Amino acid sequence: MTQKYSTASRTKTVLLLVSLFQMLSLTGITVVQAIPETIVKIDPPEGSFEVGQTFAVNVTVVEVENLYGVEVNLYWNSSILKPISVDVRLGKTDGVLYNSVYVVENSTQEDRYVLAAMSMAPAPSFNGTGNIVTITFSVLGLGGSQLDLEAKLWNCPPPDGWSTQIEHATIDGFVRVIPEFPKIMFVLLFMLLAILVIILSKKTSRKFSSLEGLSQAPQTRFISADQRPLDTRVR
Repeated sequence: MTQKYSTASRTKTVLLLVSLFQMLSLTGITVVQAIPETIVKIDPPEGSFEVGQTFAVNVTVVEVENLYGVEVNLYWNSSILKPISVDVRLGKTDGVLYNSVYVVENSTQEDRYVLAAMSMAPAPSFNGTGNIVTITFSVLGLGGSQLDLEAKLWNCPPPDGWSTQIEHATIDGFVRVIPEFPKIMFVLLFMLLAILVIILSKKTSRKFSSLEGLSQAPQTRFISADQRPLDTRVR
């Protein structure tokens, strides 16, 4: 009797699950597995520099699948930053895409960089994480500059179809330029510290001198009127 009841209970549970999935399909709700989100980002995302310094940032793709083409547009404040070199990492060890790579556009302007490229058959598609390009900047002025990133990723087209875009998130960067601390300020702070040390040493020396004078001063003995010397004469 118990076995029949258990079998009937399992049957009801299976029927209930089937009914639930049918309801989800009828209402347009689909159940999908969570997959890693593809990201295109500025790496490192933030930095603080002084005028005259140089620094480099990467445009990096994270956790991409079936990548076959890339398009990047990067914008910055030209009054604060100036690009001095561009190193395209496509087809490199730390990069994305596999050779042969066809570069459609690779141009640098005062406030914008553009790169568009794709692999050529029979190159395989790229999966994983890698750098698209490394850009080195020189700092021109004080303030802050957004590194505004726009990117498109394209998958490997099927034999009888067209390439489509890969969904992804984009993370911008930000650069802040701080004023240089003048070297004369270090000299002034050192002099001020030296003066404070001299003043404290003089005060300490005077204090010890006063205590030493007190210890060497003659001791005065006071005798009250009731305390008279004893008369030791023999009468």
